[in-house]
Amino acid sequence: MGRMLLRLAKTLFTPRFGARLAFRQFASLVAALMLASGCGQQAKLQPLPPGAVVLSFGDSLTYGTGASEDESYPAQLAKLSGRRVLREGVPGEVSATGLARLPAVLDEHQPRLLLLCHGGNDILRRLPAAEAAANVRAMIRLAQSRGIDVVLIGTPDLGFTLSTAAFYAEIAKEFRIPYEGEVLSKILRDSSLKADQVHPNAQGYRLMAERVFALLKKSGAV
Repeated sequence: MGRMLLRLAKTLFTPRFGARLAFRQFASLVAALMLASGCGQQAKLQPLPPGAVVLSFGDSLTYGTGASEDESYPAQLAKLSGRRVLREGVPGEVSATGLARLPAVLDEHQPRLLLLCHGGNDILRRLPAAEAAANVRAMIRLAQSRGIDVVLIGTPDLGFTLSTAAFYAEIAKEFRIPYEGEVLSKILRDSSLKADQVHPNAQGYRLMAERVFALLKKSGAV
C-alpha cells in the first residue's frame, strides 16, 4: 500500500498538474484505496467440526418468544448449519444478569462458538447504554479467555427508525469479531416478520437464522 501511494504521489505532483488539483486527486485515491483495503478485512472464525457445540446466548430473542421452540433462531440455525446449536435464552434478562449467568453456562456446555445477542432488555428498560456495553464486552472477554470464538448480534435501539444501538458495532470493531447488526431491525420494521412489537415470529426467526448462517459461512466457521 505504501509503495503504491508513493508512485501515485510522484505521478500527480508534477508541473503538468495544478497543485490543488493534484492534491484533490491524490486525496481521493488515498481514500478509495483505504476503503478498499478495509472492506477486505473480514473477521474470521475457526472452522467448526461437525460435532462442535455452538452456544446461542441471550434473552427472549434467543429463547424464541413469539414462536415455538423448533422455530426459534437457534433451532433453525441448527438445521441450516448441520451443527449442534444450543439455546440459552432467558426472557426478560438484562445484560448484568446475563453476565453473571454466562460462566456456568460455558462450564456446562463447553462451546466452540458463542452467538451473543444481549442487551435488548437494557434498552427497553432505558438502562444506561454504557452499562449494557460494558456487560457485553465482559461477556466477550470471558468467552475469548476460554478460547471460544464469538459472533455478536446487535439489537435495535428505541425510536421510530429501530436502528441498531450504536455500541454493538463499536464493540465488534474493538474485538474484531463477526457482527450481524441489521437483521433484527429489518424484522421489527416488517409486520409480516414479527409476533409483537419486540419479537419476531417464525418467519422472522428464520430470517435471523439465515443471516447468522451466512455470516458463519463468510467468516469461515462452516
